[in-house]
Amino acid sequence: MTRPIQMVDTRSQYLQIKTAIDTAIHEVLDSAAYINGKAVQDFAAALGAYLDVKHTIPCANGTDALQIAMMALGLQPGDEVITPSFTYIATTEVVALLKLKPVFVEVDPQTFCIDPAALRKAITPKTKAIVPVHLYGQAAPMEEIMQIANEFAIPVIEDNAQAIGCHYLFSDGTKKKTGTIGTIGATSFYPSKNLGAFGDGGAIFTNDDQLAHNMLMIANHGQSKRYYHDVVGCNSRLDSIQAAVLNIKLKHLDRYNAARQEVAAFYDQAFEASDAIITPFKAAYSTHVYHQYTIILEKGNRDELNRYLAEHKIPSMIYYPVPGHKQRMFDSFGLPKLDMPQTDWLTERVISLPIHTEMDEEQMAYIAEHVLKFVKK
Repeated sequence: MTRPIQMVDTRSQYLQIKTAIDTAIHEVLDSAAYINGKAVQDFAAALGAYLDVKHTIPCANGTDALQIAMMALGLQPGDEVITPSFTYIATTEVVALLKLKPVFVEVDPQTFCIDPAALRKAITPKTKAIVPVHLYGQAAPMEEIMQIANEFAIPVIEDNAQAIGCHYLFSDGTKKKTGTIGTIGATSFYPSKNLGAFGDGGAIFTNDDQLAHNMLMIANHGQSKRYYHDVVGCNSRLDSIQAAVLNIKLKHLDRYNAARQEVAAFYDQAFEASDAIITPFKAAYSTHVYHQYTIILEKGNRDELNRYLAEHKIPSMIYYPVPGHKQRMFDSFGLPKLDMPQTDWLTERVISLPIHTEMDEEQMAYIAEHVLKFVKK
């Protein structure tokens, strides 16, 4: 093996665009405008144009993006927020922070995204928001979700932290990028994301003028203008250095996603003859940008595979071994004990293999070879 295998190789990605990145960072240092400087404004405009959305509001991280979105919608303690249990804890952590009530629902075991039938069954008069998650890089079934949401007049917050650049194809042939379909979209620029900063960062999107105004205020201490605080807010700003980095990397995002798709295609072909491995499903309505390449191990022990790969210097990750409805942090909410067989089945069987923009064929072949050796044992 010529290079060590990594889940995400951010250093090699940086080296490919080092000159442009270094120049952009030095421009910020020369300007000394570290907060809300020109780089932040430029990035917000560029990202809005890329997504084709009216308002883009950068913030400090993806968790803040979700919290600000819920605050802007005026959700009150006790309001119910429907979200999948099979997702990263940040999606539901903000529900708890705002003293809202999380309502966990099942996912489709093929797409790993929220099941519209389960969503519909979970709606009550107290439902005040729906938070679908575009998990691992593929869109949730937004057309069905929006039909349900519109029927009940419930706002939708898209958690787009893992799918930036993903396209959704509607039944009438129109196409939109994830994060721009619901009432509000939220994303993260954590370094390992498809569009990753060199630290934390996030953004919120909407086509609604009033919501954009509210979110901009909330992210900046509730200010309508300096020292005039109209609402209770928070301090959540993307710094100028991160914005400068992201503005360079945004120009390469489609290429980055295409590189991930090439890795996924290699894995798909390598595993297609195995009856022990279910490769990622690709929904007809969505492109897949493969934030993760997550397989379902139908035969064999997933945890043993994780250890076997580590012994052969192959990193792998198990996302997410404890689903939201089983997390101790929600014990005090008095939630009903849930029977979620699809979610439980997935948490016992999914495992994510290395996928990033700088992988070479030797690395991919080595990984595939050892996965197949394990399942054939």
